[in-house]
Amino acid sequence: MSEPLKVAVAGIGRMGVIHALHVHELAQETGSCTLAALADVDVERARRFAAEIGRDVPVFGSVEELAESGVSRHTVIVTPTDNHREHAAKLIAAGHRVLVEKPLTGTIEGDRAFATELDRNHPNALMLAFQRRFDAPLQFAKQLMDEGVIGRVFKIYSSLEDSNPAPNGYESGGILPDMSVHNVDEILWLTGRMPKTALAIGSRIYSHRLTTCREDFDDALLCLWFEGELAAQVQVTRNHVSGYRVETLIFGQEGQIHVGRFDQKPFEITVEAYGRRGRTEPLAERRFLMRQYGRPLPEFVDRFGAAYKAELAAFIECCRANQPFPSTHRDGLRAQQVISAGMQHTLTPDQATPVV
Repeated sequence: MSEPLKVAVAGIGRMGVIHALHVHELAQETGSCTLAALADVDVERARRFAAEIGRDVPVFGSVEELAESGVSRHTVIVTPTDNHREHAAKLIAAGHRVLVEKPLTGTIEGDRAFATELDRNHPNALMLAFQRRFDAPLQFAKQLMDEGVIGRVFKIYSSLEDSNPAPNGYESGGILPDMSVHNVDEILWLTGRMPKTALAIGSRIYSHRLTTCREDFDDALLCLWFEGELAAQVQVTRNHVSGYRVETLIFGQEGQIHVGRFDQKPFEITVEAYGRRGRTEPLAERRFLMRQYGRPLPEFVDRFGAAYKAELAAFIECCRANQPFPSTHRDGLRAQQVISAGMQHTLTPDQATPVV
């Protein structure tokens, strides 16, 4: 395909702005795509964004209008989670291939039903946005792991810790479905395996008092056990007041790999691999500089801005070449199956054994 891919963006909220900006930038930098349209219930907000980037594009007040317009056959869906299935189904039925921000539907029941529907009728129409797979520091860590630099891996720890509570009015299906889906997918991607058992521990310890968002916990731990002496731990919280913290540690028989040691330098991410005790030099070390956008954006964009853009570039290239996507609804379902299993056995302080 030689013509630029016409890409629309549905939903111009805090994440939609990022995706639309990246479509515009990739159009200028590579010529592989063009921003064809915007859709948002707040039409004026979408028009302001189009004016900000200097693009005179059609703006629609609904996904239905976008689907009927025919201006594009490729759309990034960044609407509220409750609308993901409806909007994706509407656009796919109109002939679109879509990139959908996580989660797929927001519930395990919805994920199962939609995944079954997609597998039956449109198995290659949807890419699910798991940007960590496109993050250069994590890709380097996976390369080291796959090359056997630290030997057999027996434990992975993955954290995602926000510095603020969930926004006022935000609708959350629970801290684990809302936050840990990225961590769980990261672990499944790193290992290529599904765990056999899962357990969750939840607490309400601080930030739940600072927001009107009604969420089950503000701090949680998800423990996973795999066949073959492999365990994983996912830590999520909205209480890391020192700043956005994303760290991954991979432990092996010959050493460990550490991604993103927290030091309040959000634009510098270091990947370190250390051998056994007594070794004086690291096995590997590489520093990655993150992009500074120069505009107020959610704190997670400081860490993953480049990954979001790489993810979008992959979506565009798959569409141009009519190839399958690297992450799909099936990956979203697998991650939610793991989280759902853990939540069926959630321990809280009231259920812990008294210390006497």
